[in-house]
Amino acid sequence: MSSPNPKIDDALREKIIAQPDVILDDQDLMHALIAANERAMGSNIVDLRGIAMERLEARLDRLEDTHRSVIAAAYENLAGTNQVHRAVLRMLDPVEFEPFLRDLGGEVAEILRVDCVRLVLETVQSEDDPAVKRLGDVLSVADPGFVDRYLTAGRGGEPRQVTLRQMAEGDPDIYGEAATWVRSEACLRLDFGEGRLPGMLAMGSEDPHHFTPQQGTDLLAFFGGVFERAMRRWLS
Repeated sequence: MSSPNPKIDDALREKIIAQPDVILDDQDLMHALIAANERAMGSNIVDLRGIAMERLEARLDRLEDTHRSVIAAAYENLAGTNQVHRAVLRMLDPVEFEPFLRDLGGEVAEILRVDCVRLVLETVQSEDDPAVKRLGDVLSVADPGFVDRYLTAGRGGEPRQVTLRQMAEGDPDIYGEAATWVRSEACLRLDFGEGRLPGMLAMGSEDPHHFTPQQGTDLLAFFGGVFERAMRRWLS
């Protein structure tokens, strides 16, 4: 003789009837009910509705993951935009060239969350020139043609406006003593106008994942455009 099915508690039953959405919104509970229904039907019956529901749930999970990724990317992009805007405003504050360069390696670098910033200028002057030494570690001078060779890694071709890459160690000619711990960099090629040699703004980070070739470059291109226009003002 089979035992009778257990009867649900009257109070619980009334609560479920009064608030059925509580069950529908509980994913674990719905899975348990579906599994119980499949056991009651037996192994010879295929529940197409249950299969369809499982596929819809899997699709919903994928959509939710995509939604979260899009939101996270949007917040990250907004944060990056705010960073660059703040750095640009700070960069435009100084009214003299030397404070302009000092801020570049100080507060501007801090706002951009990079460990060091170097401005590379192609020139025929020597590094021993007093004017160059007075500007400190932020400025590095190089022979004509150095910027394009560095950006293309000596392979030739047209260099990109923004180059992002990872490295085992930075270039001492650019970063000086800091080169030993630079693991990634963003290099912005600078055009100072007709008749002038190009320059480069190098941002170095100790984090090898701070700059990678897969990242977008729009914000850095904007920053580089503002910087080179500011430099044209100082050079004129």
